[in-house]
Amino acid sequence: MKTYNVAVVGTGAVGQTLLKVLEERNFPVGRLKVLATSRSAGKSVNFKGEEYVIEETTPAAFAGIDIALFAGGEASKLYGRAAVEAGAVVIDNSNNFRMDPDVPLVVPEVNPQDVRWHKGLIANPNCSTIQMVVALKPIYDAVGIKRIVVSTYQAVSGAGQEAIDELRLQSKQVLAGEKVTGSVFPHQIAFNCLPHIDVFLENGYSKEEMKMVNETKKIMGDDQIQVTATTVRVPVFNGHSEAVNVETREKLTAAAAKELLRRAPGVVVVDDLEAKAYPLAIHADGRDEVFVGRIREDFTVPCGLNMWIVADNLRKGAATNAVQIAELLVQEGLL
Repeated sequence: MKTYNVAVVGTGAVGQTLLKVLEERNFPVGRLKVLATSRSAGKSVNFKGEEYVIEETTPAAFAGIDIALFAGGEASKLYGRAAVEAGAVVIDNSNNFRMDPDVPLVVPEVNPQDVRWHKGLIANPNCSTIQMVVALKPIYDAVGIKRIVVSTYQAVSGAGQEAIDELRLQSKQVLAGEKVTGSVFPHQIAFNCLPHIDVFLENGYSKEEMKMVNETKKIMGDDQIQVTATTVRVPVFNGHSEAVNVETREKLTAAAAKELLRRAPGVVVVDDLEAKAYPLAIHADGRDEVFVGRIREDFTVPCGLNMWIVADNLRKGAATNAVQIAELLVQEGLL
């Protein structure tokens, strides 16, 4: 089997998950480099039972690399183009290139064909967008979609390891009756919900909300879909949940929607109200599928559906989707 030299850039929550997913999916890694800031350089990480010393990210570090998986943050802005110039295909988990018209924005279950026109850079969508479009693509293909109204319940892991640590610390402080401290979030996250993810824009929406609006249209290849979002950070360690209302162009019953979703790649339907079975973040944790339940018709419009969508945001919402894109590149002979 042909192997590929891979660089993983970033050693935070997403970077660690990238290494785990590469190993679990047995991606044909030849030589591996783990890159990070100078602060992390010299430390080591484990991959397939071997220890790898973390190197500092520099343009020269990408020499001989076939695939560079950027975990997120500012790294791709600083080094993404340099990695491409060195001969690597960059799969980037940040927001730096997602809306660049020359950069494909790819979810393999939705628009795998878009990898074919990459010019060295491929963007991984926002975590909350990924799980939503995986669930909505079968419905879009069957009856079209006019409008999407989504409210998210996003886990703290989406804000990185420091956010996970902050929720853990604040939970202990609250339960102990101590003063709550924190620096990651603008308000206490333990036992609280914050309708504030990323910065607020002039239109009153947050940047996270507008990511869902714009990315959905680009991934689906349809600027006519109307999308409105409210994104909320909740005191859950891992696993994003979403309440999604969809107005379709043609009538689709709840039963027909469930059947479509049961056949859809990457989707698991969990919808048995008598058994109190519906998607939960604790069940999605560590899984790569998108879980969908509470599927029911919206009786306020002629063609509407409501559903509840849950996924592991570190895996399908980030690392797994990136590795799946790399697998697509291998399958299509695009490396």
